[in-house]
Amino acid sequence: MNEKFIANRITELRVKKNVSEYQMSLDLGKNKSYIQNISSGRSMPSMSQFLEICNYFNITPQQFFDEELHNLPLYQKANDLLKQLDDDDMMAVIPILNRLTTKK
Repeated sequence: MNEKFIANRITELRVKKNVSEYQMSLDLGKNKSYIQNISSGRSMPSMSQFLEICNYFNITPQQFFDEELHNLPLYQKANDLLKQLDDDDMMAVIPILNRLTTKK
């Protein structure tokens, strides 16, 4: 992995979130060209800024670098939907998920 990976990954996540470079920069409390500079390779985020970016996308640093998770939009959608369930609904879903995972 290199700086280009980081720039491309941020762009990929930003596009999936449907937010512009400009808006993301403002959302992070940075100047309007902050994300554009990272995406173009002109600059790199510091470690604390990188953690802020991960937080912005609601992912862990491990998920940021895990190439297997890049092309799993269904995983993310399922994860988002599971987060919306209340305790009773979650208890109803768990047996279904257990059956699905034991079939493998």
